[in-house]
Amino acid sequence: MKFTLEYPGDVPGASPLLLEGAVLAQIARQAQDLGFDALCLADHPAPSAKWFAAGGHDSFEPAVALAYAAAATTSLTLMTNLYVLPFRNPYLAAKALTTLDILSGGRLIVGVGAGYLRSEFAALGVDFDDRAALFDEAIDTLRRIWLSPSTPVVGEGFGATTPMRLHRPVQEPHPPLWIGGNSRAAIRRVVSAGQGWCPVLGPEQMTTSIRTAAMSGTGDLRRAVGRLREELVRAGRDPAEISIQVEAPAVDVADDRSVQRFVERVGELGAVGVTHLCVHADARSVDAASEFVCGFGELIIRGAQG
Repeated sequence: MKFTLEYPGDVPGASPLLLEGAVLAQIARQAQDLGFDALCLADHPAPSAKWFAAGGHDSFEPAVALAYAAAATTSLTLMTNLYVLPFRNPYLAAKALTTLDILSGGRLIVGVGAGYLRSEFAALGVDFDDRAALFDEAIDTLRRIWLSPSTPVVGEGFGATTPMRLHRPVQEPHPPLWIGGNSRAAIRRVVSAGQGWCPVLGPEQMTTSIRTAAMSGTGDLRRAVGRLREELVRAGRDPAEISIQVEAPAVDVADDRSVQRFVERVGELGAVGVTHLCVHADARSVDAASEFVCGFGELIIRGAQG
């Protein structure tokens, strides 16, 4: 099992000091040194105050913040989790992500999603009801830009009409694309274009709130992984080459019993096919976040390795 640390930024109750660049660099270095595979950030360019007050979260612009983390580290993978492609012109998305892959020396994983906050789509001037079609188009366009940067691409609301002059990403053929969502459409996107899948495991109320299919327990996840593997085999792809990441269960690293329950749960998820867990640190203060990262690294990551 590999572990991705979501940067503990702007969630209800988070310390404002976590918005300082020096703290981001510190947490990124600690994550790298203590065995985390990746650092990730969510994508919310225009969250509403109402949603935040109800338990939502804000985030730095992920490509910018991950570039800052890249400069502070040498081997830590950098992941968007999840970059909402329908919000953006595909050429602008390609430019930001390619720049990050180049400047990090090829350490980028591009986790992408369709988005789910209607108010955020309205703030950005994008039709919420078009998000699925825009998502499919953006995935295709992003891959076409990466695979053949000089070839113009035309789509809904954009269109390059002459040969282009764009940089290639460092990674070949392009940075890994991990697709978010629980629906059959999400599985279809993984099969056709993805190197990873980010389903959402949680109670129906939560999955409904982010507008994806319910996946309330390990049994649901096992069946969905089975469907994914069957579709991959039918498409001539090796299921073993697809990474699967879900949110990690909560854990109190200062409580031995909590750590033991967490380790057992990790084993259960690994048996289903999960390869990566996205871990949320204590955001109440910089010290709390740092202590969590250190405790998790020492007790869980290094404990598993030993």
